[in-house]
Amino acid sequence: MPQRTWFITGINSGFGRELTEQLLHHGDRVAGTVRTLGSTDDLSAEYSDRLWVAHLDVTDTDEIKAVVARAFTELGSIDVVVNNAGYGLFGAAEEVSDDQIAHVIDTNLIGSIQVARAALPHLRMQGHGRIIQMSSVAGQTAMPGASLYQASKWGIEGFMDALAQEVAAFGIGVSIIEPGGARTNFRHGSLQLAEPMSAYDGSPAAMVRAIQQPEHESSGDPVKIAAAVIRTVDQTPAPRRVVLGSDSFGAIKATLTARLAAHELQRDLASSTDFSSAVNL
Repeated sequence: MPQRTWFITGINSGFGRELTEQLLHHGDRVAGTVRTLGSTDDLSAEYSDRLWVAHLDVTDTDEIKAVVARAFTELGSIDVVVNNAGYGLFGAAEEVSDDQIAHVIDTNLIGSIQVARAALPHLRMQGHGRIIQMSSVAGQTAMPGASLYQASKWGIEGFMDALAQEVAAFGIGVSIIEPGGARTNFRHGSLQLAEPMSAYDGSPAAMVRAIQQPEHESSGDPVKIAAAVIRTVDQTPAPRRVVLGSDSFGAIKATLTARLAAHELQRDLASSTDFSSAVNL
């Protein structure tokens, strides 16, 4: 496997941390960003020659542009850009606050868009590169109590799907990663719950309130998931979507199967709204 240079947002925990550890162990270089400087000092001490760390709040577009430009300038070239920074926001649509809505969209959707946009001029000049977007099973399915989180994931999947078609001619590949539940700190560290409203007690949306309980331990292995993400870079062309975890596979298959069946039932209705092919004289 050739040595590569990666730019990864949010390397202090979760998939970002796991990706970084595996890549450094294999001899690659990583330009990583964190919201709290010092949170990856242990990695810097061990891999000081191959780990470049910068502060980045992905809700700050000006900082995104500056940090991405500095990474390309100081490292010479970057082969893979990974949009990993993000978090979960759970609660019924009526329960979440306006500030919570704005922040999760700014982080998960707009932040990822702006990181990709900042990297594109550099990747085009190189004539090659990969953009990897960490999404979720929530990017293809819908669950009550996760409407705002899923809005951010459905939104970024639509953006990346279109972007892949825009930049393929420049030798840039785009992959969307759709893991299911994994045993990272997502449930207990990077997940926010809305203030509950009694009106939703006992409703389908209220089920997410128990997501942080021990009995809801996820089945996905973050070590295996990170390794699978890394292997996608060796695939040409870049896989558009990568489903990881049996729970993700099952949920996405059920959702798409049901959606296609409902879609087929509307064939006649869809055609009925076209202009008539008959010529009126």
